[in-house]
Amino acid sequence: MTDPVLSLKGISKWYGPLQVLKNVSLDVYPGEVVALLGENGAGKSTLSGIIAGSRTPSEGSMTWLGQPYAPATPREAIDKGVVLIHQELQLLPQLSIAENVFIGRWPMKNGVVDRAQMVRRAQEQLARLNLHIPATRKVAGLSTANQQLIEIAKALALNAKLLILDEPTAALGGAETEALFEQVRKLRSEGVGIIYISHRMEEIKKITDRIVVLRDGERVQEFADSATPVRTIVESMVGRSLDRLFPTLPVPTDRPILQVSGLSSPANSFRDVTFDVKGGEILGIAGLVGAGRTELVRAISGADPISAGSIRLEGEELRLRDPTDAIAKGIVMVPEDRKDQGLVVGHRIGENIIYANLDKLGGRWITPRVKRSFAEIAVAKFGVKGRAEQYASDLSGGNQQKVVIAKWLMRDPKVVVLDEPTRGIDVGARAGIYDIIVNLAKRGVAVIVVSSDLEEVLGVSNRILVLAQGKQAGILNRDEANDVSVMELATI
Repeated sequence: MTDPVLSLKGISKWYGPLQVLKNVSLDVYPGEVVALLGENGAGKSTLSGIIAGSRTPSEGSMTWLGQPYAPATPREAIDKGVVLIHQELQLLPQLSIAENVFIGRWPMKNGVVDRAQMVRRAQEQLARLNLHIPATRKVAGLSTANQQLIEIAKALALNAKLLILDEPTAALGGAETEALFEQVRKLRSEGVGIIYISHRMEEIKKITDRIVVLRDGERVQEFADSATPVRTIVESMVGRSLDRLFPTLPVPTDRPILQVSGLSSPANSFRDVTFDVKGGEILGIAGLVGAGRTELVRAISGADPISAGSIRLEGEELRLRDPTDAIAKGIVMVPEDRKDQGLVVGHRIGENIIYANLDKLGGRWITPRVKRSFAEIAVAKFGVKGRAEQYASDLSGGNQQKVVIAKWLMRDPKVVVLDEPTRGIDVGARAGIYDIIVNLAKRGVAVIVVSSDLEEVLGVSNRILVLAQGKQAGILNRDEANDVSVMELATI
C-alpha cells in the first residue's frame, strides 16, 4: 500500500477540564473512502475540525504527504488540499451560487473578478451533481437539499486531495445522493482520500472501503470491510447491545384531531391535499425532494399561506396568519433546520426553552428561579445531555434537536409536526427521539413526521401520506406500507 496522504498520531483535545478526544490515531490513504462513525458527541466533528484547521489539538501530531502538518486556519488546510464540507450549511444567501462557490478565491482577469469565467466554472460543478440551476441565481430561497449540493460544488471546485464529508446526504433525496456517490467514486479513482461521516448505515456499506468508530472521544474499533453487519457496527458505536430502534406504536383513537381538506399552496408547491390525523396517531409524510412535504407542513403550522382548502383542529376551522396563531391553538412545529429555524445557538439551553413558553410562565415578569426551574424540568424530561445554563452551540446535533423538541412539547400541544426530526443525528440519539415521538402519541397527541429516511418513516408511522410533485399520491396503512409501495407512489 502507498504511504498515507494524511496521518494522525495520538490526537487529544481538551476544552477546559473536558477531554473530547483521547489519543486518536488515523491514517487515510490516497484513493480510499474511510467512514468515521460514532454517536453525536463522540468527537467526529472535533477531529474533522482539527484536520481542517478550524481547531488545534491539545496533544499529538499530524503529517500531510509525509511532512509535518499543523494548519492554524481553514485557509492553510485548503491551500494544502484539505477541504471540509460541514454538516451545517455555511452559504451567504444574498450572494449568487457562483459567488458562493468561489468566495475568497475569485477568478481574476486584468485585476478584476472574471465573472463570466466564475459563472461558467460554477455551472460546470453544478452539472457534475445534476443540479440544473443557473449559477447566477441567489442562494436565498433555495431548498435545503439544493444548498447542500452547492456546498459540495464548492469543495469540488477546490480540487481537493483530501475531502471530509460531514453528513453530506442529510438533506438529499435518492437521485441527489446517487449523483454525489458518483462524484465520490470518481474522486476516489483519481486518488483523492475521503473521510465520510454519516449516520445512514446503508450509505456506509455502499460507498466506503473501511470503517473507523469513535466512542466518547476514543477510537474503539476499525472494520476493514464495509460489509460488516450493521448491528455489529452500531453496537460498537453505542457500546451496548442494540435490541431495537423503533418502539411499539400505540393504537390511535377514532377521534380526528387535525383535519386538512383540499389544501393548496399559492406557489403550487402542493395541491389539493386532504387527510386527517387522529388522537394518538403518527402520520408519516414521504416523498422525493421537491415533492412539497416541507411546504405542506409549514402551511399547517401557519408559517406559509394557503390559496385554497381548510385546516380544522378538533372541528374548529382555523385562520392561520402566522405561526403565532398556530401555536396559540395548539399546533407546534420542529423545523428541518434546527440551527437556523429552531434555535438561537448563541444563547443558553434554558433561554431557548423559555423563549417558546414566556406566556406560560407569567407574562411580563418572570423570576430567575422560575425560569431556571422550568428549564431544568424540560432538560431532564426530554433527556438533553447538558445543563440549562450551557450554550446551545456547545451541544451535539442530537442534543440540540432535543432542545428544540423540548421547548415546544413543554407547551402541551395538541398537534406536533416534526420535519426531518433525526437529520444528522446518530443511531443512539435517534432511538431517544423515536421514544419521545411515540410517547406523545401515547398521550393522545396527533403527530406528523416528515422524513427523507424511508426506514424511519416506515418504522415510526401508523399511516403514511405520500406526495409526488406536490400532489397527494396516496395514503398507506402501516400493514401495506413498505419501501416498494411508498416509492411506487412517490415516483408517479
